Amino acid sequence: MNRPSSVYYTSLRCRVGDSLLDKLKRLATEAGIGTIDFERKFCAIKIHFGEPGNLAFLRPNYAAAVVSLVKELGGRPFLTDCNTLYVGGRKHALDHIESAYKNGFTPYTTGCHIIIADGLKGSDEVEVPVRGGLYVEQAKIGRALMDSDIIITLTHFKGHEATGFGGALKNLGMGGGSRAGKMEMHCDGKPVVDSLLCIGCGNCVDICAHDGPLITDGISYIDHAKCVGCGRCLAVCPTDAIANPDDSSNDLLNCKISEYAWAIASAKPTFHISLVIDVSPDCDCHSENDSAIVSDIGFFASFDSVALDKACIDAVNRAPINRASKMGALTTLDDTLTTSHPTTNWKVGLEHAQKLGLGTMEYQLIEVL
Repeated sequence: MNRPSSVYYTSLRCRVGDSLLDKLKRLATEAGIGTIDFERKFCAIKIHFGEPGNLAFLRPNYAAAVVSLVKELGGRPFLTDCNTLYVGGRKHALDHIESAYKNGFTPYTTGCHIIIADGLKGSDEVEVPVRGGLYVEQAKIGRALMDSDIIITLTHFKGHEATGFGGALKNLGMGGGSRAGKMEMHCDGKPVVDSLLCIGCGNCVDICAHDGPLITDGISYIDHAKCVGCGRCLAVCPTDAIANPDDSSNDLLNCKISEYAWAIASAKPTFHISLVIDVSPDCDCHSENDSAIVSDIGFFASFDSVALDKACIDAVNRAPINRASKMGALTTLDDTLTTSHPTTNWKVGLEHAQKLGLGTMEYQLIEVL
């Protein structure tokens, strides 16, 4: 059995004069971030800036607190993410930075600059070997991430329509992949359209960056020669007419994300912070966010991304269901995340990450007041 990893947790309760930002910095300190040598080192803070229209992403205030702590430790922090595959506000670096600014992430609000890790068009990448990988030989990682000396993941923990949840592994693995890397991770699943359910609304056409869906005689058809399997069309279909016929593709996606995260984390010191707040059912890549499926829980931190994700999952699955969410009148479930997206299996990615040596699902939870 693996030796349990330490995962540090703090609630959202604050006494007078002690803010959540104070608690976030104290949490990271207690979790041992100061044992990393930051002196004059470039530190990438990997974050999701939020798709315009989405309001569930982390506030820039949290990023500013982590930036401040890194500077106090002697580091040179910058905020970073890679460009996206899909149509939206973050497909290339100019729009990406503009979207970040609109969502409040500026050098003046956060205390550091933004660098889009895979460059202007998403092609500035480094191929990193995946030791022990079963599905990926060379992970295609945004160059700025690999040029950094230290990586901190600052993650909004949430549900996800393809992977079951979005946590530290996904923030680092999928988020760290260049556009070609994201395509490699997504390429196993190609959705199909149920013509009896399709109403020809065109949402799938509008969301696709690769001209995969076509409307013919009022019914959508997906050209698999163009489709990269990113799954964005599934999320925007109002009648659930689009589905992936191969449920194993989500499992492969989770495993590839773990291999990408392993490639990055095995190359340099990494530290992970996850905020379990605004737990929306879907990814922050959406241009909207549905009601949170559970109430806000707290902040978590660890050197072990696997243990951290498992602790966040357990906390969400223990929490009462938000009756105003898509979960409706359901009571507390054994597995809230899987119930939210039944075609996903979040366990697969964590189990694969554990086999690779990225971390362990066994953890000891240590509360920080």
